[in-house]
Amino acid sequence: MPLMHMPAEIMAAELRKGGEAHKVLDIAAGHGIFGISVAKQNPVAHIYAADWRNVLEVARKNAQAMGVADRYHLLPGSAFETDLGSGYDLVLITNFLHHFDPPTCTTFMRKVHAALKPGGRAAIAELVPNPDRVTPPTAAAFSMMMLATTPAGDAYTFAELESISKSAGFARVELAPPEIGLDRLVIAHP
Repeated sequence: MPLMHMPAEIMAAELRKGGEAHKVLDIAAGHGIFGISVAKQNPVAHIYAADWRNVLEVARKNAQAMGVADRYHLLPGSAFETDLGSGYDLVLITNFLHHFDPPTCTTFMRKVHAALKPGGRAAIAELVPNPDRVTPPTAAAFSMMMLATTPAGDAYTFAELESISKSAGFARVELAPPEIGLDRLVIAHP
Protein backbone atom coordinates (compact mmCIF):
# COMPACT_ATOMS: atom_id res chain seq x y z
CA MET A 1 0.00 0.00 0.00
CA PRO A 2 2.70 2.60 0.75
CA LEU A 3 3.94 2.39 -2.85
CA MET A 4 0.45 3.08 -4.19
CA HIS A 5 -0.41 5.98 -1.89
CA MET A 6 1.00 8.75 -4.12
CA PRO A 7 -0.35 7.26 -7.39
CA ALA A 8 -3.78 6.89 -5.73
CA GLU A 9 -3.73 10.54 -4.66
CA ILE A 10 -2.76 11.67 -8.18
CA MET A 11 -5.50 9.52 -9.71
CA ALA A 12 -8.15 10.80 -7.26
CA ALA A 13 -7.18 14.42 -8.00
CA GLU A 14 -7.37 13.84 -11.76
CA LEU A 15 -10.76 12.13 -11.46
CA ARG A 16 -12.11 14.95 -9.30
CA LYS A 17 -11.65 17.28 -12.28
CA GLY A 18 -14.52 15.38 -13.92
CA GLY A 19 -16.91 16.32 -11.11
CA GLU A 20 -17.99 14.92 -7.77
CA ALA A 21 -18.69 11.23 -7.57
CA HIS A 22 -21.26 10.22 -4.97
CA LYS A 23 -21.23 6.47 -5.57
CA VAL A 24 -17.90 4.84 -6.46
CA LEU A 25 -17.16 1.18 -7.19
CA ASP A 26 -13.58 0.03 -6.52
CA ILE A 27 -12.89 -3.21 -8.42
CA ALA A 28 -10.25 -5.54 -6.92
CA ALA A 29 -9.88 -3.01 -4.13
CA GLY A 30 -7.03 -4.86 -2.43
CA HIS A 31 -5.61 -2.63 0.30
CA GLY A 32 -8.25 -0.05 -0.62
CA ILE A 33 -6.01 2.98 -1.14
CA PHE A 34 -7.47 3.97 -4.53
CA GLY A 35 -11.05 4.13 -3.26
CA ILE A 36 -9.94 5.60 0.07
CA SER A 37 -8.07 8.38 -1.77
CA VAL A 38 -11.22 9.19 -3.77
CA ALA A 39 -13.23 9.29 -0.52
CA LYS A 40 -10.68 11.53 1.21
CA GLN A 41 -10.68 14.03 -1.68
CA ASN A 42 -14.44 13.86 -2.18
CA PRO A 43 -16.35 14.05 1.13
CA VAL A 44 -19.68 13.05 -0.45
CA ALA A 45 -18.33 9.85 -2.02
CA HIS A 46 -19.39 6.44 -0.79
CA ILE A 47 -16.98 3.70 -1.84
CA TYR A 48 -18.16 0.18 -2.66
CA ALA A 49 -15.08 -2.05 -2.53
CA ALA A 50 -15.20 -5.35 -4.44
CA ASP A 51 -12.65 -8.09 -3.72
CA TRP A 52 -12.30 -11.39 -1.89
CA ARG A 53 -13.66 -11.32 1.69
CA ASN A 54 -10.28 -11.79 3.40
CA VAL A 55 -8.70 -9.06 1.27
CA LEU A 56 -11.53 -6.66 2.04
CA GLU A 57 -10.80 -7.04 5.75
CA VAL A 58 -7.45 -5.29 5.09
CA ALA A 59 -9.20 -2.57 3.05
CA ARG A 60 -11.81 -2.07 5.79
CA LYS A 61 -9.09 -1.60 8.42
CA ASN A 62 -7.30 0.90 6.16
CA ALA A 63 -10.54 2.83 5.57
CA GLN A 64 -11.09 2.96 9.32
CA ALA A 65 -7.51 4.14 9.98
CA MET A 66 -7.91 6.87 7.33
CA GLY A 67 -11.23 8.14 8.65
CA VAL A 68 -13.59 7.06 5.86
CA ALA A 69 -15.03 3.82 7.30
CA ASP A 70 -18.54 5.30 7.53
CA ARG A 71 -18.53 5.71 3.72
CA TYR A 72 -16.75 2.45 2.90
CA HIS A 73 -18.92 -0.53 1.94
CA LEU A 74 -17.79 -4.09 1.15
CA LEU A 75 -18.82 -6.27 -1.81
CA PRO A 76 -17.08 -9.61 -1.14
CA GLY A 77 -16.52 -12.18 -3.89
CA SER A 78 -15.33 -12.44 -7.46
CA ALA A 79 -15.79 -9.26 -9.49
CA PHE A 80 -17.00 -11.49 -12.32
CA GLU A 81 -19.72 -13.18 -10.24
CA THR A 82 -20.74 -10.72 -7.52
CA ASP A 83 -23.72 -8.44 -8.07
CA LEU A 84 -21.91 -5.12 -8.15
CA GLY A 85 -25.07 -3.04 -8.08
CA SER A 86 -25.78 -0.04 -10.28
CA GLY A 87 -25.99 3.72 -10.36
CA TYR A 88 -22.26 4.37 -9.99
CA ASP A 89 -20.80 7.74 -10.90
CA LEU A 90 -17.34 6.23 -11.09
CA VAL A 91 -15.82 2.75 -11.31
CA LEU A 92 -12.15 2.30 -10.43
CA ILE A 93 -10.42 -0.57 -12.25
CA THR A 94 -6.85 -0.45 -10.99
CA ASN A 95 -4.25 -2.98 -12.10
CA PHE A 96 -6.88 -5.60 -12.90
CA LEU A 97 -7.41 -5.99 -16.65
CA HIS A 98 -3.84 -7.13 -17.33
CA HIS A 99 -4.64 -10.49 -15.71
CA PHE A 100 -7.07 -11.47 -18.47
CA ASP A 101 -7.33 -11.87 -22.25
CA PRO A 102 -9.19 -9.28 -24.36
CA PRO A 103 -12.49 -11.24 -24.62
CA THR A 104 -12.61 -11.66 -20.83
CA CYS A 105 -11.76 -7.96 -20.36
CA THR A 106 -14.52 -6.99 -22.80
CA THR A 107 -17.07 -9.14 -20.98
CA PHE A 108 -16.02 -7.61 -17.68
CA MET A 109 -16.15 -4.07 -19.06
CA ARG A 110 -19.74 -4.75 -20.23
CA LYS A 111 -20.56 -5.49 -16.58
CA VAL A 112 -18.87 -2.23 -15.56
CA HIS A 113 -20.78 -0.32 -18.27
CA ALA A 114 -24.07 -1.74 -16.96
CA ALA A 115 -23.18 -0.67 -13.39
CA LEU A 116 -22.61 2.99 -14.34
CA LYS A 117 -25.32 5.59 -14.28
CA PRO A 118 -25.68 7.79 -17.39
CA GLY A 119 -22.77 10.21 -17.46
CA GLY A 120 -20.64 7.97 -15.23
CA ARG A 121 -17.02 7.06 -15.92
CA ALA A 122 -14.78 4.02 -15.69
CA ALA A 123 -11.22 4.81 -14.61
CA ILE A 124 -8.68 2.18 -15.68
CA ALA A 125 -5.17 2.33 -14.21
CA GLU A 126 -2.66 0.05 -15.92
CA LEU A 127 0.90 -0.14 -17.13
CA VAL A 128 0.35 0.93 -20.74
CA PRO A 129 3.06 0.22 -23.30
CA ASN A 130 3.44 2.47 -26.33
CA PRO A 131 2.23 1.15 -29.70
CA ASP A 132 5.76 -0.16 -30.38
CA ARG A 133 5.29 -2.44 -27.31
CA VAL A 134 8.95 -1.98 -26.32
CA THR A 135 8.69 1.43 -24.64
CA PRO A 136 8.50 2.55 -21.94
CA PRO A 137 10.74 -0.21 -20.60
CA THR A 138 8.73 -1.02 -17.46
CA ALA A 139 5.44 -1.44 -19.33
CA ALA A 140 7.15 -3.51 -22.02
CA ALA A 141 8.78 -5.76 -19.43
CA PHE A 142 5.41 -6.12 -17.69
CA SER A 143 4.02 -7.72 -20.87
CA MET A 144 6.64 -10.45 -20.49
CA MET A 145 5.74 -10.95 -16.84
CA MET A 146 2.06 -11.36 -17.75
CA LEU A 147 3.03 -13.86 -20.46
CA ALA A 148 4.92 -15.92 -17.88
CA THR A 149 2.55 -15.62 -14.90
CA THR A 150 -1.02 -15.56 -16.28
CA PRO A 151 -2.93 -17.90 -18.57
CA ALA A 152 -3.64 -15.10 -21.06
CA GLY A 153 -2.93 -11.69 -19.52
CA ASP A 154 -0.99 -8.84 -21.10
CA ALA A 155 -0.02 -5.21 -20.70
CA TYR A 156 -2.41 -3.54 -23.13
CA THR A 157 -1.64 -0.51 -25.28
CA PHE A 158 -4.02 2.44 -25.17
CA ALA A 159 -5.47 1.35 -28.54
CA GLU A 160 -6.17 -2.10 -27.12
CA LEU A 161 -7.81 -0.71 -23.96
CA GLU A 162 -9.85 1.63 -26.15
CA SER A 163 -10.97 -1.27 -28.35
CA ILE A 164 -11.91 -3.40 -25.32
CA SER A 165 -13.89 -0.51 -23.81
CA LYS A 166 -15.68 0.42 -27.03
CA SER A 167 -16.54 -3.24 -27.68
CA ALA A 168 -18.13 -3.23 -24.22
CA GLY A 169 -20.36 -0.27 -25.09
CA PHE A 170 -18.30 2.75 -24.05
CA ALA A 171 -18.58 5.64 -26.51
CA ARG A 172 -15.42 7.59 -25.74
CA VAL A 173 -12.09 6.57 -24.23
CA GLU A 174 -9.27 8.95 -23.32
CA LEU A 175 -5.76 8.74 -21.95
CA ALA A 176 -5.46 11.19 -19.07
CA PRO A 177 -2.33 13.34 -19.11
CA PRO A 178 -0.68 12.57 -15.77
CA GLU A 179 1.27 9.42 -15.10
CA ILE A 180 0.14 7.83 -11.86
CA GLY A 181 3.32 6.20 -10.68
CA LEU A 182 4.24 3.68 -13.35
CA ASP A 183 0.61 3.42 -14.47
CA ARG A 184 -1.41 5.50 -16.91
CA LEU A 185 -5.02 6.50 -16.38
CA VAL A 186 -7.52 5.60 -19.10
CA ILE A 187 -11.03 7.00 -18.71
CA ALA A 188 -13.96 5.36 -20.49
CA HIS A 189 -17.25 7.22 -20.91
CA PRO A 190 -20.57 5.50 -21.75
